[in-house]
Amino acid sequence: MATDMPGKPQYGPFDGIIVTAAAREIPAELLHQLRQGGRLVIPVGGSLSQVMTVVERKGEESFEYSDHGNFVFVPMLKGTVNEK
Repeated sequence: MATDMPGKPQYGPFDGIIVTAAAREIPAELLHQLRQGGRLVIPVGGSLSQVMTVVERKGEESFEYSDHGNFVFVPMLKGTVNEK
């Protein structure tokens, strides 16, 4: 079954999430699947270059962002997650 929501919210909250496909922007759904102190690592940007971004959840609606260099990843596509 395909889903438009990234991640696995039914199993969260998570200490860490690693995304291995480029996202044009950070999906809010992933941010809210982190527990406080949890980190999301995700390449963010267009099709030719992305910035590796680390987001740490500091509080209920508080996040700290840091960038860690340029990379090139395949694009993230909506609705392509297969669940069993």
